[in-house]
Amino acid sequence: MLTSEYRSVKAFLLGLSLTLASGVGGHAFAFDIKAGVTKDSGPFDLFKFGFKAYKNGQKEEAVEAYRYAAEKGHTGSRWALANMYADGDGVTQNDFEAFKIYSEIASQGVEPGSEDTGFFVNALLSLATYYQHGIPGSPVKVDLSQARQLYFQAASAFGVAEAQFQLAKMILNGEGGKANVQQAKKWLNAARKNGHAGAMAVFGNILFQEGQSARGLAFMTAALDKCHPQDCGWMQSLQEEAFSIANEEDRRVAIARAQSVEMGD
Repeated sequence: MLTSEYRSVKAFLLGLSLTLASGVGGHAFAFDIKAGVTKDSGPFDLFKFGFKAYKNGQKEEAVEAYRYAAEKGHTGSRWALANMYADGDGVTQNDFEAFKIYSEIASQGVEPGSEDTGFFVNALLSLATYYQHGIPGSPVKVDLSQARQLYFQAASAFGVAEAQFQLAKMILNGEGGKANVQQAKKWLNAARKNGHAGAMAVFGNILFQEGQSARGLAFMTAALDKCHPQDCGWMQSLQEEAFSIANEEDRRVAIARAQSVEMGD
């Protein structure tokens, strides 16, 4: 359901959190007084203990620590706990529980420049994805208008490439509001300049369809060299279809341009 660019955001936040937790020496022990951390410890100490336990494969202890830290208002712990529920990682998968926690994070808002900004933005993206698809057996139904609004918030206020890409696709397809090719191109171009290979491919495809054959094909070809393996298949299909109907001159020009195309060009 998630693209590689979105997954990489979560991986980055996880790595950042692990770095913060690395200050705890030794191995994670059972969640008791011998570990030097109890349920009454401060939220950041619980957070660090949770990630250390998680890193050592002791996920039950990690979940317990996250829960106590989350109850004390620690955003990073809430985010980590939500991810575990969303992925079924150390707990039984429960998308609705994850949704509720992401909603708590999003409802808090975030101060400009806050260290919690990444967690807040990731919560927005997660909620948008849930609203796009709904959660079977829960009160969360498909709400494309809400999904589009959440992507817009992350795209405009925080300049997140994945949000810009997802918003562009919704606008292009008329999901959650009116279709508008020019607005979609604006967001695709922004995402492309922010390093999103998928946006580059879709942007190039639109240009190709509009008659800018060589330029569009160049972007689609360049995107193939920058895509994540999980996402290369659909980009390759777009490029091969365009390549098959382009004339020989446009193919030559596109191949030459693709070698020097950068995301921000």
